[in-house]
Amino acid sequence: MKSPLSVYQDNIQQFQAALSKIKKRLFASSMLRLAAFFVFAFLVYHFSATTSLVLLFVFLGIATFLFLVARHTDLQQEKEKLKQLIELNETEIKVLHRDFYHLPNGEEFVDPLHEFSQDIDLFGKRSFFQYLNRTALASGKQKLADLLSSNNIDAIEKKQKSIQELAQKVHFRQEFTAIAKMAKAKIKASIILDWFNNYKTFVPAIFKWLPPIFSVVSLLLFIALSLDYIPWFYVGGWFILGWLIIGRHAKKVNELSGYVSEIQSTFQQYHLLLGLIENTSFEAELNKEQQTNIEIKDKKASVLLKEFSKIIDGLERKNFMIFGQLLSGFMLWDLWKAYQLEQWMLKYADKTKNWFDAIDYFDAYNSLGGFSFNHQDYIFPTINNNQVVIKTTEAVHPLINPKDAVTNNYQINQQEFFIITGANMAGKSTFLRTVSLQIVMGNVGLPLCAKTCEYSPIKLITSMRTVDSLADEASYFFSELSRLKFIVEEIKTDKYFIILDEILKGTNSTDKAIGSRKFVEKLVGSRSTGIIATHDLSLCEVANELPQVKNHYFDAEIINDELHFDYQFKDGICQNMNASFLLRKMNIVDS
Repeated sequence: MKSPLSVYQDNIQQFQAALSKIKKRLFASSMLRLAAFFVFAFLVYHFSATTSLVLLFVFLGIATFLFLVARHTDLQQEKEKLKQLIELNETEIKVLHRDFYHLPNGEEFVDPLHEFSQDIDLFGKRSFFQYLNRTALASGKQKLADLLSSNNIDAIEKKQKSIQELAQKVHFRQEFTAIAKMAKAKIKASIILDWFNNYKTFVPAIFKWLPPIFSVVSLLLFIALSLDYIPWFYVGGWFILGWLIIGRHAKKVNELSGYVSEIQSTFQQYHLLLGLIENTSFEAELNKEQQTNIEIKDKKASVLLKEFSKIIDGLERKNFMIFGQLLSGFMLWDLWKAYQLEQWMLKYADKTKNWFDAIDYFDAYNSLGGFSFNHQDYIFPTINNNQVVIKTTEAVHPLINPKDAVTNNYQINQQEFFIITGANMAGKSTFLRTVSLQIVMGNVGLPLCAKTCEYSPIKLITSMRTVDSLADEASYFFSELSRLKFIVEEIKTDKYFIILDEILKGTNSTDKAIGSRKFVEKLVGSRSTGIIATHDLSLCEVANELPQVKNHYFDAEIINDELHFDYQFKDGICQNMNASFLLRKMNIVDS
């Protein structure tokens, strides 16, 4: 299998070559449009004395111009997609070299009241989300955030297979993302769905057949005029009649036109995304399920969305200067297209949620598949339901550069509680975040940065970064107690892996020691599983009375007046602390 780096480098070369060809075709297209304009302008001028020929050349000129504009627009779209594809591959190369801090970080998803999202660098600057996220749509970004924070432990093996399948579909993932990035969505999909569901029609049913008949009569009048069978005011009167008919509904048509013009870009790109989903072969159950959900009996979902987009485009032509005014007067164009829009919504509005959901699913899961592809040395945990909660070898946090990584082995069983002590900066907090993120990644279905891993799915709950709130007049200590109470209430009704970092920091050391011990005893009594990191060595004594509690530590040594850390997870209680040494070393206190 080719390395991710070589795949991305090859893609860039391929797309740059294609982009160069498209630019040449665009130049030729521009010249062709200019030539067509001069040709038809000359013909109109040369035959200006013959009304029938002038009308013919005006009609042919407009038709030719519209065709060439549509063709040019398609080329522009292809050019934009190639630019997006090049940028995608360049981004992946940067991320492979650990340059990802320019990417969206998802800080809007940080929730202090969530079970774990604030504590484990899941969202925000230099977060796992920032490293992982390649979504192109706001709704897909929200979907990815929901997947990471859902604490959902169901169907993990199905999630793994979906991610594994998408990891290998590099072309599908990049094509999907490039197209999605071209959707200039001005209105959220949820708002569009609400509008569909609450829309009240206003165009009378007569406009199913009246505009075509009116258009045919208009054509016959033009033919009669060009043959001098009728005077021009017959055509003028018919045009005025058309505008009188349209005028009765002009306000509502303009309101409809104004709204659908805001969502047109979304539908132009979404029909391409649905087509990509429809035409891709999937084997993984969750991927096939999404593909099935967009199916309907009479037509493909992509075709229907394309039709809707074209109807919107058609309605917008009424604003195309004089040409638009002629369309409205001679074809009742505004009401014709408004009627078609309303009929489409009546028939298919209830299907659009499934279509949008499928697009959001693949937008989010493509990020997961891309992560798996970029980390081919990572392993998918073996899912068990036995006494072992998580057993892993050579584990490391995925955001640590492999060049600097120190791996660790650990195993924690059901109803066991680890107490971890250690010197400052020795690795306790990093270890807690590594275990936390392994649980989150395992539940989402992602591969883990480890050599081996066995995992019995469990939800995660943490208390590691409690903050006070001046706005809510809540002290640090009260905020911490509130968080601990939240954990106690949650474990009454569900099973969680609990991770705590230095609890009861907001009180004196004696009170903290007593309170921490009682809290650990309560958690053990509730048959919970988890880890607590502390500097309070007295808390380790609880292991002498409760066999469920195990002591572990991270060490530090002072060698030649310098601190040395090995970042190794060890059995027992730490004996070496370094706060005094650091205060002296940094000249904060005297020797």
